[in-house]
Amino acid sequence: MWIDTHCHLNEEAFAPDLQDVVERAIAAGVRQMLVVGCTLASSRKAVELASQFPALFAAVGIQPNYVAEAQPNDFAEIEQLARDPKVVAIGETGLDRYWDFAPIDLQREYFVRHIELSRQRGLPFIVHCREAEADTVAVLREQAQRGPLAGVMHSFSGDLATATACWELGLCISFAGMVTFKRNQPLRDVARVVPADQILVETDSPYLLPSPIKNEKGPKRNEPAHVRYIANHLAEVRGMASEDFAALTTANARRLFRLV
Repeated sequence: MWIDTHCHLNEEAFAPDLQDVVERAIAAGVRQMLVVGCTLASSRKAVELASQFPALFAAVGIQPNYVAEAQPNDFAEIEQLARDPKVVAIGETGLDRYWDFAPIDLQREYFVRHIELSRQRGLPFIVHCREAEADTVAVLREQAQRGPLAGVMHSFSGDLATATACWELGLCISFAGMVTFKRNQPLRDVARVVPADQILVETDSPYLLPSPIKNEKGPKRNEPAHVRYIANHLAEVRGMASEDFAALTTANARRLFRLV
């Protein structure tokens, strides 16, 4: 059994065949999927989908690349959405220096607001970090002074020092399709040593198609059913049987997001 801890089934890429996508995932052993918001609109959609499909749960937030577009009342509405019983996380949030879509100070302000909301609601937060590792760790360390952190570094692509800093602060480390890419041996080296109770797996679909699928002919859209390719690759990296790694990551996800 697998849990896809981060996917974007709320995007238009899945609109034509969402029912089939969910059914394929369940048939492939993916019992639960976390649909993550990046804007107020996509957060609303995540909650809507979670209400329609028993296997889906939602995370609500405004991703750093969209904070400059947010309207004055958007975050207040995110706070209201966070009260829905199928919302199990806040985010995605964080910092991004790769794209120049929002001032870093504004990103940092929203990052802190999301962490504060996660504390208020007793929910973990989901961190997006792209070429902003030092800034992200600095915010997390500052926030850790105000109380324990519960969250996950999603689609982790950083180095060992960043991963170590994050797991020492209590965060989980989640790996997506990038860990299967041939050129990403350094990332696999990080995945090998993440503490057993802090590793998660995700697809980040429709993005980051894992190598076993990427190299095949046909559509190039990632989807939750493909989480097994990422997880099996990670199991091999960590010298574990696939069944044992499935049980491990499922237990970790259920504990972090309080899934049953």
